[in-house]
Amino acid sequence: MKFIIIALSTFFFMALSHAQKEAIQFNEANLLDHVEVLSSDAFEGRETGTSGNEKARAYIVEQFQKLNVKPFKDSYNQTFEYKRGEVVKTGINLVGYIKGTQYPKKYVVISAHHDHLGKKQGKIFNGADDNASGISALFSFAEVLTKNPPKHSVILVAFDAEEYGINGSSYFVEAMKDKSIMMNLNMDMISRSSKDELYVVGTRYSEPLTSIMGSFENPTNTKLLEGHDGTDNKDDWTYASDHGPFHKAGIPFLYFGNEDHEAYHKPDDDFEAITPKFYVNAVKIIITVFKAIDRTDF
Repeated sequence: MKFIIIALSTFFFMALSHAQKEAIQFNEANLLDHVEVLSSDAFEGRETGTSGNEKARAYIVEQFQKLNVKPFKDSYNQTFEYKRGEVVKTGINLVGYIKGTQYPKKYVVISAHHDHLGKKQGKIFNGADDNASGISALFSFAEVLTKNPPKHSVILVAFDAEEYGINGSSYFVEAMKDKSIMMNLNMDMISRSSKDELYVVGTRYSEPLTSIMGSFENPTNTKLLEGHDGTDNKDDWTYASDHGPFHKAGIPFLYFGNEDHEAYHKPDDDFEAITPKFYVNAVKIIITVFKAIDRTDF
């Protein structure tokens, strides 16, 4: 009997370890390829309202369709208007959906912004790290979650008009106020770190997330650090990107990003300058965090 118990325990542990490995398996080459494509000159910096931005949106929709991510409503497009100075502009979020197996009416929003700074004085700001990296990570999430459906429904959203006022996510949060959004997991600049350090922000505002991250086991050797949240004398990133409107609305969030580098908002934020191993590890970490969140209900 003792032998049987030990054998069953060993089998269970091996099965659990295998399941955890399966949960974070995605095509790493595709992850890098998508960043290279989206940050190429063909997209002219993806500035909101430009033909380059339109090409980027078409590319994102194509990938969602290939990965069997359904539109949240009749279309992936969520069109909105915002003001830039005194001029009214139009932006377009792209909203995909994966139905949850146990909690289909409770949503985890996984996000990244697809726009960048476009062209200035004849130079293209390609925005590889900011934020082609986050968009490509959305595709890896889709790859994992369509094969291993989550318990909670997942909304994969590529926000527009982040660079000039975090407008796309502000509109989205208001438009979704009648939905039960459990939390937001936002990714912005996750592909480049000379220190091999990924930061997570948001645990201080949520006891469940504090508990989840407190017991989190990092599946990589990349450092995952909590900070930049107003408690450590570093820049406070609480409202730095598209997670800000969720926080303002009282929705728990986790923001994943790396510290600013010399190419931040510069024309040399190119694919060649990312740190691929760090990037792959960052995506593995973030997907694993989501898996831990999906096992809870708060």
